[in-house]
Amino acid sequence: MTTSVALTRDQILQHARTLPAAPQVLAGLCELLQEVNTGLDEISDQIRKDPTLAARVIRISNSVVFGGGGRVGSVDEAVNRVGFGELLRLVGAATAAGLVERSLTFYGVDAEKLRESLLCHALASEAVASYAGIDTRTAYAGGLLRALGMMVLDRAARGRIAPTDGYGAQSYGGYWEWEGSRFGVGSMEVATMILDDWRFPSELVSAIQEHLLGNEDCYRDRLACVLNLAGGIVDEAGLALPGEKSCWSVTPEKLAAAGIDAEQFQAASAQARALFDQQKSALY
Repeated sequence: MTTSVALTRDQILQHARTLPAAPQVLAGLCELLQEVNTGLDEISDQIRKDPTLAARVIRISNSVVFGGGGRVGSVDEAVNRVGFGELLRLVGAATAAGLVERSLTFYGVDAEKLRESLLCHALASEAVASYAGIDTRTAYAGGLLRALGMMVLDRAARGRIAPTDGYGAQSYGGYWEWEGSRFGVGSMEVATMILDDWRFPSELVSAIQEHLLGNEDCYRDRLACVLNLAGGIVDEAGLALPGEKSCWSVTPEKLAAAGIDAEQFQAASAQARALFDQQKSALY
């Protein structure tokens, strides 16, 4: 007999609070970076709200990935070294490294694969968004945080669902089918609840909810289409999560909905994969 558990919104948010705090810092950082007059000291203060994230930012800023050179020992020095242009990528790499602290047992995804998949998705979303004329910082955050719901559902399953009732490709068409049968809610809906509670921008929350493009209405959300096309780049890199691979086909309809053409998509793919190859060592 299979096991399942029904989760309330309060239970979902309670599990989300056990995640590292870095995503909430990222929300504040994205907001600050939208402001023309934001100073580097304000950004440093935002990063310091999460001491663990701050320590990772300092460590990563000392790596060859983000310049290396003379050693820095504080958040202020790290922020000054990379500047505004690379700041979100620096904090994003640090967030991915700290956020994925364990494998997703019930999804059959190990921590290393998930970290790399999310970082690649963030960079791919940023690259596609730049050609689509969509805010690249919001797109980057969407690619990085899109699996929050999966992380929370995996935590909720521990001790409540039998290990043999985890996701299996032979039995389900994708993660969403398995999630519905086990929890009565999908991971994208869970991610939406969490990001809304954490006060992420509404356009980002909506795009993550719709980015698997499950119906024609989803194509009206250009950011959702950008996040989906980024999944195609992740798949090309061999980093797509098994239960989502069928969602990442690159079609003329998706390209048109996002507002880019095939040549621009290929340019974005090359750009994102080159950046990922440079930055993936920052995850470890």
